[in-house]
Amino acid sequence: QVQLVESGGGLVQAGGSLRLSCAASGRTFSSYVMGWFRQAPGKEREFVAAIRWNGGSTLYSDSVKGRFTISRDNAKNMGYLQMNSLKPEDTAVYYCAAASWYGIRWSINTEYDYWGQGTQVTVSS
Repeated sequence: QVQLVESGGGLVQAGGSLRLSCAASGRTFSSYVMGWFRQAPGKEREFVAAIRWNGGSTLYSDSVKGRFTISRDNAKNMGYLQMNSLKPEDTAVYYCAAASWYGIRWSINTEYDYWGQGTQVTVSS
C-alpha cells in the first residue's frame, strides 16, 4: 500500500503562486508515476500533470503547460506541483495520485492505484 498526503493548498489572488506537496509513504515502487489531478464543483476530475519517479519524464495538460511545474524528490519521497500565474479557473480540489507502473496512460485518472485526500486551491479574481 502507498499512502499519499497533500498539503500546500489555500487562497491566492489571480496571478499569484502556490506550491503543492505530496508526501508518499508505505510501499513505493521504483517504476511508478505520480500524477496531479483536480476537480472543481460540478465538474469531472481533470488531469493536471504527471511525472515518472525514475527518470523524471513529465506530462502536462494544455491548460497548465507553461504555468505549472511538477517535480519530485526521490530521497524524501515527495512530489511537488509549483503553480504560477494562477487563474480563477484553476480553483479546484487538487489530488495527488500514484500508479505502480509507468506504462499506464498518465492522463487517465482510473489508471492510478492510490490517491490522497485532496487539498483545496482557491484563486480569487
